Amino acid sequence: MVNVIGLGYIGLPTALMFASKGIKIVGTDINESHIKDLQSRKLYFDEKGLTQLFDKALEQGIKFSTEYIKSSVYIVTVPTPYISETKKVDMKYVISAVNRILEICDKGTIIIIESTISPGSIDEHIRPLIKNKGLTIGEDVHLVHAPERILPGNMIYELENNSRTIGADDESIGQKVIDLYKSFCKAEIILTDIKSAEMSKVIENTFRDINIAFANELAIICREAGLDVYEIIRIANKHPRVNILQPGPGVGGHCIPVDPWFLIGDYPKQTKLISAARKINDIMPKYIYDRILEIMEKHNILDFSKVGLYGLSYKENVDDVRESPTLQLLNVIKEKGQKTPNVYDPYIKNNIVDGQVQNIDSFIQNSEIIVIMISHSNLLNDLSILNNKIVFDTRNSINIKGVYKL
Repeated sequence: MVNVIGLGYIGLPTALMFASKGIKIVGTDINESHIKDLQSRKLYFDEKGLTQLFDKALEQGIKFSTEYIKSSVYIVTVPTPYISETKKVDMKYVISAVNRILEICDKGTIIIIESTISPGSIDEHIRPLIKNKGLTIGEDVHLVHAPERILPGNMIYELENNSRTIGADDESIGQKVIDLYKSFCKAEIILTDIKSAEMSKVIENTFRDINIAFANELAIICREAGLDVYEIIRIANKHPRVNILQPGPGVGGHCIPVDPWFLIGDYPKQTKLISAARKINDIMPKYIYDRILEIMEKHNILDFSKVGLYGLSYKENVDDVRESPTLQLLNVIKEKGQKTPNVYDPYIKNNIVDGQVQNIDSFIQNSEIIVIMISHSNLLNDLSILNNKIVFDTRNSINIKGVYKL
């Protein structure tokens, strides 16, 4: 029996994947509404292939509960935000989950933490927790860190085909966990120690954040120099050892804009480059705001009620709004005392911000400037809706004469 704790964007697909392979799974979450939905055979977020995986897991007998279940293995996939004041990882959800596991688990239980945590978090927060309960690590409880490495919009494929890292104190326990993940993972699974596994996950997303920041800073430089940043990047990337990413309106999702802060919080004197990259990416929504103001002035548009922001999610063709650049931009607009812009996203079915509409025709009709924050395929498949509109494409996703770019 495996009890998966936390059924969000990572935990639910992981639980379903295990269950679809015949492993006895109970998925646990404190959100009663989500559990009721799952028990009623309903999903609460969209993801390619998730419905089919859900059906397979149900056929194999997966169960869902708000209660922790006595199991031989627990997989913890709860959120790990950062503390805004210190930039350190906030371990409260992981600590709460482990505490509840320790109340019911049998001797020899394996606790696998999938949640992304800063290097040394298990040493600092989890080992003392277990020892304070009078339990012996390595006998009563075995600790493992198995960070996820999947991307919303392609989760099912990446769960099966991306390599994994397993960090364990004991090689034999690590091998047991590797065998468990091999039930669905077709790629290489690397065994290492826990702290190395913690570090490897955090630096993967920090690497990506730094590279995005370089592209975004190039966009700002090229704007000042009167150059087309996309043409500059295209030419530079002809070099066989250069691969510059594309700039954009900011960085979203739970991983890239969050994980680097863990390192900055723990190593403030050593993370000068990482800190600079974070700051560059964080200013991009303000940069987009300033560009919108320039375009409004040029076309004598007086207030933001005539501006339409297309896209609320943080990436294309998903309904995930975590750390969305559009949400960050809306905060800037509000802080500046501007009127509320129009907002539309075909993937966000509930109105979660002021100015949001659910009808594309209404959105287009009420917006003189369309700002493409996310290039969902719905838009790219029907660019005619942009006819006679002023368009600011922050993603360089369309090639129409007169479109404003970064």
